[in-house]
Amino acid sequence: MVVWCLVVVAILVLVLRLFQLQVVEHERHAVQSDANRIQVQPIAPTRGLIYDRNGILLAENVPVSSLTIVRERAGNLDATLAALAELVDLTPAEIESFQRRLRERRRPFEPVPLRLQLDEDEIARIAVNRYRLPGVEVEAQLIRHYPFGEFTAHAIGSIRRISRADLERLDPVQYSATRYAGRLGVERHYEQHLHGQVGYQRVETDARGRITRVIDRTPPVAGKNIQLHLDLKLQLAASAALGDRRGAIVAIDPNTGGILALVSKPAYDPNLFIGGIDPKSYAWLRDHPDTPMFNRAVRGQYAPGSTFKPIVGLAGLSHGETNWERTIRDPGYFRLPGQTRMYRDWNWRPGGGGQGIVGMQRAIYRSSNTYFYDLGVRLGIERLAPFAAEFGFGERYVLDLPEAANGLMPTPQWKRAARREPWYPGDTVNLGIGQGDMLVTPLQLAGATAILAARGQRHTPRMLLAADAELEELKPPSLPPVPLADPKDWERMAEAMADVIHRGNRGYGQNGTAWAHIGRDVPYRMAGKSGTAQVVGIPQGMQHDDLELTERQQKHAWFIAFAPLENPEIAVAVLVENGGGGSSVAGPVAREVLDAWLLNRLEGPIVAGN
Repeated sequence: MVVWCLVVVAILVLVLRLFQLQVVEHERHAVQSDANRIQVQPIAPTRGLIYDRNGILLAENVPVSSLTIVRERAGNLDATLAALAELVDLTPAEIESFQRRLRERRRPFEPVPLRLQLDEDEIARIAVNRYRLPGVEVEAQLIRHYPFGEFTAHAIGSIRRISRADLERLDPVQYSATRYAGRLGVERHYEQHLHGQVGYQRVETDARGRITRVIDRTPPVAGKNIQLHLDLKLQLAASAALGDRRGAIVAIDPNTGGILALVSKPAYDPNLFIGGIDPKSYAWLRDHPDTPMFNRAVRGQYAPGSTFKPIVGLAGLSHGETNWERTIRDPGYFRLPGQTRMYRDWNWRPGGGGQGIVGMQRAIYRSSNTYFYDLGVRLGIERLAPFAAEFGFGERYVLDLPEAANGLMPTPQWKRAARREPWYPGDTVNLGIGQGDMLVTPLQLAGATAILAARGQRHTPRMLLAADAELEELKPPSLPPVPLADPKDWERMAEAMADVIHRGNRGYGQNGTAWAHIGRDVPYRMAGKSGTAQVVGIPQGMQHDDLELTERQQKHAWFIAFAPLENPEIAVAVLVENGGGGSSVAGPVAREVLDAWLLNRLEGPIVAGN
């Protein structure tokens, strides 16, 4: 009897529990069931493409098959990884990267990439063994690819895997399915434009979490394509002109501000970072003494040397401290009144040197330091610094390259704040020839050269030429021209800079400093100015032999140029790190870039680098 009572009680308990589950809690369990069976998945949009001015593709999206794992469905993860290792060749670096991505994932049930690219044999092996690989999927997706690799890396930037720092500036909803975002250059500046709008789909899954059907779908909106002022053929020609030397080249259209070429060497292949760079390769790039990941064109800051002299000359003319007829005697050095310290000319030597009687025009084409030491002091820092700022020195003078450095236009206020020292007269002397504390980037110097070429008209340097959709940021701010007391001084300065190249066969001390190196056979009229920036100081009264210096102690070589002289189409700044003479080393590089652009030497097939 007791047994029967226990059986009845047990049956009643089961019936009551069944009633509670089926009737009382029906709605709640139905919702949970659907949650297990139906999922909402975000869909990443296709990233916009990047083209050069002629429609050549610089950044594309290529289809790949990726190996991913959903941790919540994988069961024993170590066993799953071991099983996969029998089917595909997994490196320790790939497993380490997977573990890091697993820790950094943004939501549960998010597929985490283990291998970003699989070949057909690997896909087949995984498909045959899928029954013993819970949570493992082969996903078809598009990934970024840069066809010209290192040749355009510093010009257009690149994307990287989204980090925690990125999530602080990105919309977490819009990027819920996106694994990469623009990290550098154009890719970063136009990220929102290139990215597009996220999509969604509701899917039904089986007990293993595999999709059985798509219930409904809101497709993503692809990112917008953009076209750059960059000319790939000129970019490749500039890269070839610089060769294997460390340095940078920036070429700008002075009529629009469009950046036609932007080269920094050495460079690196940005595709390595998309597929997952191994630690050894990354350590090599990070620790290499030539810093290939450093963008010298926009971030490198150097003293401009004598390339700054045309700006000093225009400042002196505009403020009435000199004119084209005024001359001084250049003995090869300059001294401040009441001081014994000697500020030397570039051709100074014990007991001699100098340029003799020098006026503005000759001071430019012979690059007289003494003339510009004197003129810098006459102007004073209070007038020289604001005038130089009109040319973009000391500020971020570019529209869409976010890493661009500001350079440094030193002032008494800056020196007091940065060094807690007063401004000395000697600081102004050095600034007169672009030395001392002044720093510029190749991009800034190219921008200033474009202003000289355009006779004072200013256009903010920028990469973007056109886009699929109108953006407010695509409209660069209009800038007033650089004011001069006499606008005719623009033309006279351009002629003086033309003498740097074209004035020759006049005898020793009468030729332009670059005539012998690039001016003998140039078939068009061009203007230019060389510059050398010291890396090591020279004690008073001493000379040094360049042969005694190490390679890293040699002077930096600069050359700026624009052409054709009468109606300029291109302005260029060339830097060769530790190159030595500006006219002899950087000048021929600038000439090659101008020849390529003006003499139709950009013909021929384009071959992708990667």
